[in-house]
Amino acid sequence: MATTDEDLNQLEKDIRQLKIDYEQYFGGGRPRPPTDTEWRIETTLKRHSDRAAAMNFNQRFRYSNLAQTYAKYKEMFRKRLKQKEEGNVPRHFGAAAKEIERERARKQAAETRSEGGTQFPFAISWKDPDQKKVEELYIAFRSAKEKASESTEKLTLETFQQFVRDKTDELKKQNNAHEVEYVVTLEGKHAGLKARVKS
Repeated sequence: MATTDEDLNQLEKDIRQLKIDYEQYFGGGRPRPPTDTEWRIETTLKRHSDRAAAMNFNQRFRYSNLAQTYAKYKEMFRKRLKQKEEGNVPRHFGAAAKEIERERARKQAAETRSEGGTQFPFAISWKDPDQKKVEELYIAFRSAKEKASESTEKLTLETFQQFVRDKTDELKKQNNAHEVEYVVTLEGKHAGLKARVKS
């Protein structure tokens, strides 16, 4: 039986192959969409979604990234299939796929940095919460909670992203500020997250 890391390695390969196969299909090099590869990916994603509690932080973070990448590809391919059926195929598909690849590379870089260990207090600021910075803050806060032995079961990237967007908007409106700073602290056995406006 494959280990979780081996499964995630294979999942990453399958997602990469799926993109290649779909590009071949849309380009006329394949007679049918690669539904077998899609089925294999979705089976693996479902299996590890059910076993999330057994994965460590890095595995869960990597699984989340792969699941998000696959979801974006799947939506892109769904639109392309619809356009192909309607006989309306745009020429910018390659550029869109490259942008997703760049985004995945940025996420992997953030994951690599997190493996080196985060120093606390960890501070980051923004005028508007872009994806890269939000993920860095999420990694730092999750790392702090794990080091403090606090539960991270309900701390998902999606809910965290929504929280910081709402908090940033709230602080900017209340204080007429242009920039908001978030600070992750680790004091004893307590992880903290503070937000403040920057003058």
